[in-house]
Amino acid sequence: MKLLSGQKLKAFAHTAKPANAYAFYENVLGPELLSEDEFEMEFDANGVLLRVVIVHKLKPHPSMISGWNVNNMAFIIKKLNDKQIFCERYEFPDQDSLGI
Repeated sequence: MKLLSGQKLKAFAHTAKPANAYAFYENVLGPELLSEDEFEMEFDANGVLLRVVIVHKLKPHPSMISGWNVNNMAFIIKKLNDKQIFCERYEFPDQDSLGI
C-alpha cells in the first residue's frame, strides 16, 4: 500500500511579512484565501492547499520552493513584471531577458 496515494498535496511557504504575503498571493497570483489567523494563511491554489506560515525570522531559500504549470510563461512573467515582480537572476543556466 502506498501510504499517501490518493491524498491531496498541501504546499507550504513561509513569511515574516504577512501583509506583504497576503497582498502577493491574494491580489497578484490570485488563489482564494480560505483562512487566516496569527500563525498562518491558507489559500486554495486550484485544489491544492497552500499554507503560508508566519515566522519571526525568515532565511530565504536560494532556490525555487513552488511553481505553477502555465501555458504561456512569457505572458505570465510580463504580467508579473507589470506589477514590479521579477524573476531571480542566477549565474546558471542561461536566462533570457525575462529571466526564463
